[in-house]
Amino acid sequence: MSDQTIGKKIKQLRQEKRLSITELSEKAGVSKSYLSTIERNLQKNPSVQFLEKIAEVLGVSVLSLIHSQEDPHEWLDPDWIELIEEAMDSGIDKQEFKEFLEFQRWKKSQN
Repeated sequence: MSDQTIGKKIKQLRQEKRLSITELSEKAGVSKSYLSTIERNLQKNPSVQFLEKIAEVLGVSVLSLIHSQEDPHEWLDPDWIELIEEAMDSGIDKQEFKEFLEFQRWKKSQN
């Protein structure tokens, strides 16, 4: 992550949506006091479950909370980007890729 903390990102998005801390905590089903400690950077490592709840209410991805840039080129290994682009160019869709991953997991579990 760059110079923007997860807490600052959450606070910025919350304010853009014109939500109070109370409103966001209630809609996400999280503790108001915990959300406040995150926003004030007193707690720096929120759980994935917490981030999922907050991201859903704010209408963003969990990755956008973790990374200051939504553009994967900013944080993703260039080799992965190249592989993804090559797969897309060859006509592989997301469902086919998911099936391939499931097959690989199954194959690995058989060993």
